[in-house]
Amino acid sequence: MPADTTVTDERVREETVLARLMKRPELGAIAGLILVTIFFLFTANASMFTLSGIMNFLTPAAQLGILAIGASLLMIGGEFDLSIGSMVAFAGMIFGALVVNLGLPLIVAIPGTLIFAGMMGVVNGQLVIRTGLPSFIVTLAFLFILRGLSLVGLKYLTGGSTQLRGVRDAVGDDWLAPFFSGDAFTGLFAKLAEWGWIDTFKSGAPKVPGVPVEILWFIGIALFATWILLRTPAGNWIFAAGGDKNAASNSGVPVNRVKTTLFIVTACCAALVAIMTVIDAGSTDARRGFQKEFEAIIAAVIGGSLLTGGYGSAIGAFFGSIIFGMVVIGLTYTSNDQDWFQVFLGGMLLLAVIFNNVIRKRVTGER
Repeated sequence: MPADTTVTDERVREETVLARLMKRPELGAIAGLILVTIFFLFTANASMFTLSGIMNFLTPAAQLGILAIGASLLMIGGEFDLSIGSMVAFAGMIFGALVVNLGLPLIVAIPGTLIFAGMMGVVNGQLVIRTGLPSFIVTLAFLFILRGLSLVGLKYLTGGSTQLRGVRDAVGDDWLAPFFSGDAFTGLFAKLAEWGWIDTFKSGAPKVPGVPVEILWFIGIALFATWILLRTPAGNWIFAAGGDKNAASNSGVPVNRVKTTLFIVTACCAALVAIMTVIDAGSTDARRGFQKEFEAIIAAVIGGSLLTGGYGSAIGAFFGSIIFGMVVIGLTYTSNDQDWFQVFLGGMLLLAVIFNNVIRKRVTGER
């Protein structure tokens, strides 16, 4: 009998695990996080990497990260939103008015704020779709419109001031407040302090009373967004809409609905950050969220998202935000001038983009 022969189709090639990993958009952010960590290990005070130090830089990273994840989803879908920072101020004003001026409980005020933000997301999305204008132009206009509405609205609500106080008194005993403000797992951390597992003050109270709730929101949103992108048809639609909207539309993808939904998600992420920061601070003001739109886009780009759409990662934005938080707070633990922060961040942005482009071209064979 003739010997068995195996016919191999040369068009089918087994891809190695390393090659698959190299194609992941978050690779640059992970590499950047490692480099930044090494830098601060050698230059910063040792207290930066204690439990309290880690919480110090994860808290601003979480607030930015919620914005960056929303921005990255929108960028993968082929659009981006320059009004995110102004939306934080606008949503903060709406939330403050609902709880202070109208005296509404959080169970009404929070959905009300998200609905207002979502409506502005619909307006952004529909203007982009119906006019054919670049989202850069439309959302740049809303950057100023929403900031102006925040200024005018707060003056009207307060009788001339651009800051609305009294939020903490209005929501102090509300049963929903602990889900959006303060620390979680305080009982666990008290036990850990009692057992001597974490640092304590002389009184015996733990130096870190718990995990700030924004960090839990940050992790939860990152995991949920990653599941959406990688495990659901909606994730395929987002990548398709950002990659080639005409081809996606011809394939049955509801491109306009996808893009509008992504604008709504981005606006609601900004509103969520506004709600948490306003409750924490006990007040809201017209400068809240200033320049956060640029920081969120930078974190998303460091995380591997392309401005041209169709490529990116929510987990990449997660790591990009941690890099941002580590640099912002980490410089305070060094002897370096803190004004180097923006130089450092700009350098990280360029390096991450160059690294991602080089690796992607080498792995995929692009020219």
